[in-house]
Formats: sequence, C-alpha cells, structure tokens
Amino acid sequence: MRKMKKRLAALTAMVSLSLFTMNGAAEAATHQVNRGETYWGIANKYGVSLIELKNANNKTSNLLYPGQKLTIPASAVSAADQDLLARLVHAEAKGEPYAGKVAVATVVLNRVASPDFPNSVRGVIYEKANGYYAFTPVKNGAINKPADAESKKAVKEALAFKGQGKGSLFFFNPKTAISKWVFSREVTVTIGNHRFAK
Repeated sequence: MRKMKKRLAALTAMVSLSLFTMNGAAEAATHQVNRGETYWGIANKYGVSLIELKNANNKTSNLLYPGQKLTIPASAVSAADQDLLARLVHAEAKGEPYAGKVAVATVVLNRVASPDFPNSVRGVIYEKANGYYAFTPVKNGAINKPADAESKKAVKEALAFKGQGKGSLFFFNPKTAISKWVFSREVTVTIGNHRFAK
C-alpha cells in the first residue's frame, strides 16, 4: 500500500510539473518570419500590440528577415474578452466603415488603459454609472448577438494598434446624441456616422 501511495504521489508531481511546463510554453509562442511579413501583420495576426511585440523582441526598427524567429507575447486581452469586444463592435458599428469598427474597439481598449474607467474589457463594456449603461447594446441586449468576421478582425487590428492612436475615449453619432456634455469633448476623428473624442 505504501508503494502505491508513493507511486501515486510521484505520478501526481510529474503531471503537475508537465501541466506547469505546458502552460508556460503556451504563453510564450514563437513565430518564424516569412518573406513579405511585417511587424504590423504579425501583431495583427496574433492580436497583440505592435509596441509589445517589438519590445518582447528588443527591436526598435521595422526590419524583418525571412527565417527570423520572433517571440510572441501573450495577449493582454483573453479570447473571451476579445469575443465580447467583437460583439460590442458588431452591435455599435454595424453598417459603419471598417475603420470605424477598429476605432470603436480602440475606444474600449483606451478606456481600459485610462485611470478614469474600469481596468478590464468586461468592466468597461458593462460599466453602469448614475443608472446609465456606457454602451446602448448592453442595455438593449444586442451585445448578446454573435459578432461577424469583420468585427472580430477589427478587434485584432485594434489590439495591434494599441497605444498608437489619438487617445479617443468616447464615440457618438452627432445626429442622434442628446447629451450636451459629449459635444463638449475634443474631437479626435470622424469616421462614418461616428465622432470619436477624448
């Protein structure tokens, strides 16, 4: 019986060590550069910030060589939060140009980075202040509909773009907005029917 317990303890330790090693390996992926690839394309593909990708590889220039191996940092946004963000983009920017979808996702990421908002994608999207939801699709349930491929792609691009924009924290349709306060914000860009502001 003692031998059995010792074997079970040893087996448990080996399995735990294997799982720990597998989890560590999953976080630090590598990518072998193919001809014609760019840092931007690689960051976009993996849904990581271009800045973080270059920092993880101690690079300041944009030069890449075929065969070069890059460390891909773990995305700061989980797959579940990327899906939630894509559903918000789909609901908020349906019918808007692709650049507008990227900009909507960027607003959420900028809010996560800002000390004035919750510090998670989920927290920003579901934020409710003074009885009002931050985003209409949360209130009306449109957030629960699946995202389309373009909205998912826009989220990946917004993740790659993170930290390089004009700092937009708000967006609104000037034809339908009723808040006077939102019109007082500094406009950063207008895309389609949306104005983006900080």
